[in-house]
Amino acid sequence: MQHALTASSRTGRGGALLFVDLDNFKSLNDIVGRDQGDLVLLQVAQRLAGCVRASDTVSRPGSDEFVVMLEDLSEGAQEAATQAEMVGEKILAALSQVYQLASYAHHCTVSIGIALFGDRQEGVDELLQRAESAMHHAKGAGRNTLRFFDPSMQAVITARAALEAGLREAVQREQFLVYYQAQVDSSGRVTGAEALLRWFHPERGLVSPAEFIPLVEETRLILPIGQWVLDTACERLAAWADQPALAHLTIAVNVSARQFHDEGFVDQVLAALARSGARPQRLKLELTESLLVDDVDQVIAKMSVLKAKGVDFSLDDFGTGYSSLSYLKRLPLDQLKIDQSFIRNILTDTNDAAIARMVVVLAESLGLAVIAEGVETEAQRDFLASQGCHAYQGYLFSRPLPVEGLRRLRNGREYVWDGCWARAEMNSQTLSRWICRAR
Repeated sequence: MQHALTASSRTGRGGALLFVDLDNFKSLNDIVGRDQGDLVLLQVAQRLAGCVRASDTVSRPGSDEFVVMLEDLSEGAQEAATQAEMVGEKILAALSQVYQLASYAHHCTVSIGIALFGDRQEGVDELLQRAESAMHHAKGAGRNTLRFFDPSMQAVITARAALEAGLREAVQREQFLVYYQAQVDSSGRVTGAEALLRWFHPERGLVSPAEFIPLVEETRLILPIGQWVLDTACERLAAWADQPALAHLTIAVNVSARQFHDEGFVDQVLAALARSGARPQRLKLELTESLLVDDVDQVIAKMSVLKAKGVDFSLDDFGTGYSSLSYLKRLPLDQLKIDQSFIRNILTDTNDAAIARMVVVLAESLGLAVIAEGVETEAQRDFLASQGCHAYQGYLFSRPLPVEGLRRLRNGREYVWDGCWARAEMNSQTLSRWICRAR
């Protein structure tokens, strides 16, 4: 432990001490005897060793207590805590499996306390006390669980776990909605929309996308949720195709790196188009530059298959990620999207203005369209137009709206719902409640 603390202090990489205590182990000894209890301890040790890397340390300081030391975790405390939690959850699951004794099938749970260590100086005894204290909190919480020593870190982990559980329930109970934010040309004509995921919680109302989208993308929840958004968008395109005033509209759907690299992604897109009857030429997939980090050739191959079927591609958040010009010229793209972070201060920051101008010139030289997101003022739109960007998305034209609002968007500022006018400036939650009351 002393060596690990020294190494962590020197490298800046985090570590964690997991204090594992078997719940109600004394009762087992009293019932079946110490020999059988020792067999359980042996199996616990074997299972613990199977839950960690070869570079980690598993020990038994005595009785029914075990200590696991994880080294070389991430430098960031939040990420290191998440890594330690994952190991802790793995241990909880492994040690809760039945223990087959000579004539007795024993079920056992454990309580785990976790203490993180990093670049701050601390002693071995202090660290052990923290982990043991956290273990006692786990027992006080009902056993068969884990707790972190740091109250603030525990609060973050608890909130994240609750949010993930809520998202899984939202998938089962179909609590998600798709809102649409209009995309317009230089004349203010609506040419399409971006499909945006919204979560309507039965108690909290509309949950901010900033709160749950990152977790959706971190977990495999993005696969079923992303597929649902894609299916919904394709069904909307098919419905619009039967209405002359809407048949020209496109829908842009964001695709995460985890989705795109999934083995069945291409088939899933083609299946969604086939089921709905939507025209592939009206579907635009927005990719992020993070996709280009891994296996660019595979990315190009998948894009080429869908491109051959008529699907368009836009490179979202351009200028904020990892793309290089050598990659950019190889990708079968149709559009570059100027990130809103460059638009926000485009009138006052010469660097943002230069980047926006560069993206427009680059797109033109590559034969690509260009659109700017996050346009909120007429002055921003006018500046972009003067630089050759004639497609926009942002609050100047429309906030993200339910499909009813988008369908009746008028002059980029107003929409009508069953004869009742409302201003597009109202926030999404108020708008959602207004629509529910109208229904």
